[in-house]
Amino acid sequence: MSDRPADTESVDETTETRRSSSDERAREIAGFAKAAREARESFEPPEEPDEQAMAYLEDGLWPVIDTYIDARADSQRFSPAESRDLEHALNDWLAVYARCYDVEMEPEFAVLEAAELFVSTHNIRDTAQLLTDVPARSTRRRGDW
Repeated sequence: MSDRPADTESVDETTETRRSSSDERAREIAGFAKAAREARESFEPPEEPDEQAMAYLEDGLWPVIDTYIDARADSQRFSPAESRDLEHALNDWLAVYARCYDVEMEPEFAVLEAAELFVSTHNIRDTAQLLTDVPARSTRRRGDW
């Protein structure tokens, strides 16, 4: 029989589960950064800019922002590597989104900023447009049309 109290075993199991899910999250975030970097490196101007831009937002940018929002809602912290990978992924996806509209940029946004915009707009396209100003918003006023 072990000299350890029985409740120590459940603490060890909880710690191991947390560590395992943390490792899984770190791998997932690293995958986001890798996919975004590869998309940026292999970018080809699309025939349908709006369609491709939306695919980058839904399949690339959204998982980054969603992961950040979910983790913060659960009061989870990110390691320095996870934070770096999330920001690289965010900014690479925004760069390829902008390139769909023939705009070259080197975005440097914080994931917090993107997440706050998404929470305000509830729309991934609006979030990307507000961050990048791509495509440019119309400056017409009501009396101008």
